[in-house]
Amino acid sequence: MAGVNKVILVGNLGADPEVKHLEGDKVVANLRLATTEAYKDKMGNRVENTEWHDLELWDGQARIAEQYLKKGMQIFVEGKIKTDSWQDEQGNNRKRVRIRVLSFTMLGGRPDGASAQGQGSSYTSSSSPSPMSTVAEGPGEEDDLPF
Repeated sequence: MAGVNKVILVGNLGADPEVKHLEGDKVVANLRLATTEAYKDKMGNRVENTEWHDLELWDGQARIAEQYLKKGMQIFVEGKIKTDSWQDEQGNNRKRVRIRVLSFTMLGGRPDGASAQGQGSSYTSSSSPSPMSTVAEGPGEEDDLPF
């Protein structure tokens, strides 16, 4: 039986995207996303638990992230878990877990306070987008942004 590797997150960006332009017109954007859970403990005190997630976006999505995503914005992310393993210079085994973003939606209003049409703007890397999403794949394609 095949497995499922799917992650769904809603959180706030901890910083502006870190974007790198690579050879062959490739672009990668790295983001830090904070997800916070709140609950009451046995004593009735409110407790918040924040987890930080490393996100990786490629090509069309990375270009959209570079242009529109800013620190503090809330986004909805769908992706998959990727793990990198290596040995550092001292010979220690190291591991990094990241989320390879397959699609994301900007939630809330635009960063400048103006409202965008609809609930949010979605970007996917799949070849068969849902009706509510905008495909942002190659450098030659026009962006069909709703704002």
